[in-house]
Amino acid sequence: MKRLFKTYLEKPELAGLILLVLLIVLFQVRSHGVFLNADNLRGILGILPEAGLVAIGVTILMISGEFDLSVGSVFALMPMTMAVLMVHGAPFPLALLAGLVVSAVIGFINGYVTIRFAIPSFITTLGMLFMARSLTVVVSGGFPPLLPADLPNWLFTSFVGPGNMFRMSFLWFAAVAVLTSLMLSRTNFGNWIKATGGFLPAAASMGIPTARVKIVCFMLCSVLSGFAGMLQVLRLGSPLPSIGEGLELQAVAAAVIGGASLTGGIGTVMGGIIGTTLIRVIDNGLVLSHVDANWFKFAIGFLTIFAVVANAWMRKRAKAIKMEG
Repeated sequence: MKRLFKTYLEKPELAGLILLVLLIVLFQVRSHGVFLNADNLRGILGILPEAGLVAIGVTILMISGEFDLSVGSVFALMPMTMAVLMVHGAPFPLALLAGLVVSAVIGFINGYVTIRFAIPSFITTLGMLFMARSLTVVVSGGFPPLLPADLPNWLFTSFVGPGNMFRMSFLWFAAVAVLTSLMLSRTNFGNWIKATGGFLPAAASMGIPTARVKIVCFMLCSVLSGFAGMLQVLRLGSPLPSIGEGLELQAVAAAVIGGASLTGGIGTVMGGIIGTTLIRVIDNGLVLSHVDANWFKFAIGFLTIFAVVANAWMRKRAKAIKMEG
């Protein structure tokens, strides 16, 4: 037991992984073997990157000690910006770059206002949630613009791999997951992020540019959210102004379920991915188990509260055991 607690202290995503495995087994039994068949897995993996990219950004930002409630609105604004620019003749690469720049600017504003005026990021990003969503509707003119027919969808949405198991979006997602995970675990900047979220005064006294670290994390979070929104729009074929509503809360839930601390300094990219996968498994598994889909939000809410309570208890026990050793 002591060894388990020490392992948890080093791997905060462990509890989420155990829960994910248990739920997969449960839904496999409840669905009479349908849950893990190729067609169902293809469906889960096809939409996982869109929520997963957002969760990665939110997790990294939470590790730095901040929140972003505007990611769902950026998720919609970025592809809407792209679509409107393409309608007016902009080539896809230029429109994509412009959309990512818009996302980065929103992230910068969130970070700068939060740091400059010393206000909670909850308030800053809550305001941006409404502003970005309003901009999405205004830019669209109330009607979703038609996407050009010659878009390079194959680069983002086509199926690849054995049995066409994965979409190309999954490969983009995997690449981002690997790069951000390496950044957190193998680079000085990753250590700065953890130190900034873990204990800000100590990080600042060590010479870490904490304000710059947080602003970069805000920008990364927004850019990943915008890119994820583009993937969904290309998959669906239409930039609806309403996409991404409620996504910010699911992303925070995924990060928490995956072991990220609400107070900062603790968490991993893999934990955010595990949390997102768990949410998608619950969504899919409830349907296959013929359970009323309205229980989905209840399950996510319960798991979020459970994860916070369980993580707090396990961290307390693990630290106590570490001090004893």
